Formats: sequence, structure tokens, C-alpha cells
Amino acid sequence: MTHSITLRHIEPVTHDTYRLVFDRPDGYTFEPGQATELALDRGGWRDEGRPFTFTSQPEDDHLEFTIKTYHDHAGVTREIATLTPGENALIGPAWGAIHDIGPGTFLAGGAGITPFIPILRRRSREGALDGCRLIFANKSVRDIILREEWEAMNGLETIFVLDEPEPGFPHGPVDSALLEARVNDFSCPFYVCGPPGFIEAVESALREHGVREDQIVQEEA
Repeated sequence: MTHSITLRHIEPVTHDTYRLVFDRPDGYTFEPGQATELALDRGGWRDEGRPFTFTSQPEDDHLEFTIKTYHDHAGVTREIATLTPGENALIGPAWGAIHDIGPGTFLAGGAGITPFIPILRRRSREGALDGCRLIFANKSVRDIILREEWEAMNGLETIFVLDEPEPGFPHGPVDSALLEARVNDFSCPFYVCGPPGFIEAVESALREHGVREDQIVQEEA
């Protein structure tokens, strides 16, 4: 079933990432970490649906998305950046395998942070972040989505890994050596989301440390 949702508010989060708040259809349900296919209700774009994760909570009266845009090619995300309040989008049902199975290490690459936003926010609200660690890889400091929010969460250990060398930040890939240095418990859950290359490298590193498949939470292929 397709639902029409109306944009209430749009604001920048970083230089290329936006927070969008839409009206929520009556009876629409989802779980933290899930996504939906969203298309713009504009001529030429209604059949161009793309997967985006909800960053609001299931009990909120609105739907929120945090969307990284790519201005270097004429695609859906570049078009999203031009939306104005009052315009509509189209969404289908919620889907997704990422869900909260307990405190653990969250490994995100770029826009792969989005499924973890509602999960970590919920844990923060409930005072349940002890044992949680966020390892978040980005190109540069300005690309870190919601950096201040993560740093302010009581109980969440934050490790921001950058491609570009920057004093005070780990530099390089999220590999076996970085995990060895930063993770003190490989028996906990590991949540993984990001570009395919990031996921492949992280999975390989986790296997080197004896992490079992049933400890890893990620989107199903």
C-alpha cells in the first residue's frame, strides 16, 4: 500500500545532509532501525523510489528521515534537497532487518548511521547506553552526521574515524587493527551499516576476532 505524506519541515544537519519531518499516516507502523521506499510526488519522480530509514520513533506523531544528498549527480537525493514544506512524498510499508538486540558496538559508514539514530536515541532516553560504542567512519569532520548529539549521549562511547588526517581523530579504514585497539569485548552484538565496501571490510575484521554471524545485525542482502 502506498501512502502520501506531506512535508512539514526540512533543515540541514551537515553541509549535505538534511532532516525532513513529514505528517504520519493513520495506523502506519514501524520499528526503530527500519526503512521504507520513498518517492517524490513530482512529475518524473514518482517511480523513482529509494530506501530511506526512519529516524523518528514509532510513537511519534510524525515521520522523520535524515537523508544524505549527493549534488554531483542528478538523482533522487539531490532533488530531495529542493523540497519545500507542503510538498508530498510517497512511501510504502516499513521493512528492514536492523533492530536492537542489546548493548553493543555500532559500526557505521557515512549515511549508514541512519538506522542507528532511532535505536541509540531510544537507548539514550531510557538511560540504557552503558556498553554501547559508536564507531563512525566518514571522509572528514564536516561529514559527521549528528556529531554533537552522539558526544552528548551519556554512556555512549564515540569513535569518529576519518579518511582525511585530522588531529585528535583515528585515521584510516575500520579494520582488524582498529577494532583490536578500540573494542574490549568481542562477545557483544555488532551492528553494521554502510556502503558495500565498508560492510565487507568490517565483516572480515569481525571474523578475524571470532565474532559469530548471530552476533552481527545488518540489513539482509
